[in-house]
Amino acid sequence: MIQHIYQDLLNWKNSSTRKPLILQGARQVGKTWLMKEFGKREFEQVILTKFDQKLPH
Repeated sequence: MIQHIYQDLLNWKNSSTRKPLILQGARQVGKTWLMKEFGKREFEQVILTKFDQKLPH
């Protein structure tokens, strides 16, 4: 499964018409790990932004 998703990310990276990537999915399935690993292997610099944290009231 990871190889399939990683290949999809490589296809996104190599696309001449790529757009910003937003990764969504269930909790605790490895999204953050996958993106950190992909960034480390495929790019010199990476910015990881998480939008799931709630702000205090």
